[in-house]
Amino acid sequence: MSFTITGLPLQTFAHLFGLSDEVLRLQNIVRKTADAKPGYPCRITLQDAEPGETVLLLNHESHTVPTPYASRYAIYVRETASDAATFRDELPPVFANRPIALRLFNADGMLLGADMGVNADVKAKIELAFGREDVAYIHAHNAMHGCFAAEIRRTDSLESASL
Repeated sequence: MSFTITGLPLQTFAHLFGLSDEVLRLQNIVRKTADAKPGYPCRITLQDAEPGETVLLLNHESHTVPTPYASRYAIYVRETASDAATFRDELPPVFANRPIALRLFNADGMLLGADMGVNADVKAKIELAFGREDVAYIHAHNAMHGCFAAEIRRTDSLESASL
């Protein structure tokens, strides 16, 4: 089963880049400087920030559905991000060597089940999940911290949506 993993849209965050720390603080956003890699996974580029690079730590609503499964939590975005990354039938760099929790949702935003894996195991579990007709999309989360990592869609559903 073909799938696509896409980073969050740059335009959602670009207006925050370069703002003063005080202005960010008023919006409950913290600017941090990456001091290790891995450690600061960007949700736009789906890569870890390089040491010395600045990231914004902010609260993001990743699942905007009118169900009990609506979700928001802290994420990082790189201030140097220039475009949202897209990965087709492969895992993004931020998934490497991290336990990834997969939440399976139907078209109405209701949770159908969950799974967890590391490295190649994650790809196999994504493909297995999309073998079920009732799974419309998957949200990946970093299992250790619980933060949203990326949304995963069937590639065929993305292609038909753009027709």
